[in-house]
Amino acid sequence: MDATAPKQSWREALAVYRRPTVITMLLLGFSAGLPFMLVFATLSAWLRELDVSRTAIGFFSWVGITYSIKFIWSPVVDRMPLPVLGRWLGQRRSWIVLGQLGIATGLVGMALTDPRTALLPVALLALLVAFASATQDVAIDAFRIESDIDRYQGALAATYQMGYRMAILASYTGALYLTDLGSWTIAYLVMAGLMGVGMVTVLLRPEPVARVDRLTAAQEPRVVAFVDAHPDMPGWLRQTLAWLIGAVVCPLTDFFGRFGWLALVVLALVASFRISDIAMASMANPLYIDLGYSKAMIANISGAYGLAMTMIGAVLGGALAARYGLMRPLLLGAVLAAATNLLFAWMAGQGGAAWALVITISADNLSGGLAGSVFIAWLSSLTNTAYTATQYALFSSLMTLPGKFLSGFGGIVVDALGYPSFFVISAVLGLPAILLIVFLMRRATKPGAVDAAPSTDGQ
Repeated sequence: MDATAPKQSWREALAVYRRPTVITMLLLGFSAGLPFMLVFATLSAWLRELDVSRTAIGFFSWVGITYSIKFIWSPVVDRMPLPVLGRWLGQRRSWIVLGQLGIATGLVGMALTDPRTALLPVALLALLVAFASATQDVAIDAFRIESDIDRYQGALAATYQMGYRMAILASYTGALYLTDLGSWTIAYLVMAGLMGVGMVTVLLRPEPVARVDRLTAAQEPRVVAFVDAHPDMPGWLRQTLAWLIGAVVCPLTDFFGRFGWLALVVLALVASFRISDIAMASMANPLYIDLGYSKAMIANISGAYGLAMTMIGAVLGGALAARYGLMRPLLLGAVLAAATNLLFAWMAGQGGAAWALVITISADNLSGGLAGSVFIAWLSSLTNTAYTATQYALFSSLMTLPGKFLSGFGGIVVDALGYPSFFVISAVLGLPAILLIVFLMRRATKPGAVDAAPSTDGQ
């Protein structure tokens, strides 16, 4: 993949964290991570505390599938300017702000609704938050990739992950503390207010400029000319077809044109890399609660301490990517992501011991931070900046869809087989990603092989 990537010293690799674009992603990562926990892990803890069944909680996690189908409306985010915000802020920043406003509105609605008497309205409001959050993610991903060249994408991904995990500290650990001190209503209202962090960041940073290579610049006019060559069509139909081809068809033909048959291997890796940790995530909090851990202990170890371990892993992943390239750290991340699921199976038999939770959270969060920053950098390197939002949304949607779908059945598997068997099964799901990475690495070392993650620095 990146066998020809220049090797940097550790000092040079760590110096990238001083770049303004890298620091910006810390704050936008916070904005992206805040809503996710509030419609997933934090919400599952809230519902379980109210004695909602594990099966219902498992199905509730399907709200998160919204993140996995965001590629459907990503062409709109990529190409359609917003009437007022677009003129004021630009294409990327305007869509980010719109998503943030939708998130804040949905969180306020959830805060003012009681799941014990209105579970369906809570689900619909959670869906609104997830939809607005997924839309924000599409725009932030495009903003990140277009803000700097491939060389610094590992660091951008690392600080994004750090900001994301800081948001998890606020929306998970912080929400649990606020609940103990006050109520779930207060917790969700405070979380809605914290969306202001991302809004201020967007207002202070400039709109990025996308880089377009000559081949891409020549592609769309030819396609549009084909549509215009049919004068028998009504004008509105020709314009609609031209827009759809440019926004939907061209990103796909560009990707398959650059990678050929290896595109199928790349997509298979994208779909399988995170399947093991996403599939098991819906049952992590129910496991903690069923083992008898207090909310304060969960908040301290899984939340605050886990955040520190994730940030260490994210920084390490970004530095490894800058020093060694992407593929070797990517393989390491895939192995660790699958292996650490076995620790959850082990922890289920330790009778709620605090030290077992510490060991499991340490390994899981450290490996998750490392794998996350490297994987995001690798996905970013696959995109053409002419179609950043659409192509990355396709990758990130495909990345989460299999795991999200399987996570909905987590409660059923636990009720039927128990927690240990469930987590062992989730670990086995990580094997295909490991094998695919090894295949791509061996492919890249063969003479004349096509790099599966070509650089776009020269665009």
